[in-house]
This record gives sequence, C-alpha cells and structure tokens, in this order.
Amino acid sequence: MVYLVISMLVVTVLGVAVVGVVAVPAHRGGRDLLTAKGEGVARSARRRAGTLGRPRARAH
Repeated sequence: MVYLVISMLVVTVLGVAVVGVVAVPAHRGGRDLLTAKGEGVARSARRRAGTLGRPRARAH
C-alpha cells in the first residue's frame, strides 16, 4: 500500500513538472494556454461557480 501511495505521488510530481516546463514559458511568451473553445468552457465554469454561493429565489 505504501508503494502505491509513493508511486502516485511520484507520478503527480512528474506531471506537475512537465506542465511547468511546457506551460509556464509559453504563458510568459504571451501565448494562450487554452483554445477559444477552452476559454469559453472556463468562462462558463467560472460563471456557474459564482452562482453557487447565491441563494435562488423561490417561486410560490
């Protein structure tokens, strides 16, 4: 079980390192990280997440 947890941590760290090596320089270079469709999905998710904290009005 310990080996499984350690291996999952190693894989996660490697994944974060790869994203850091690829995405950070691209972002600093002024390139977009997401496509136009990806930007739309992220915008929609932020909008929906913002409405989660507000109570909805009930219709009687």
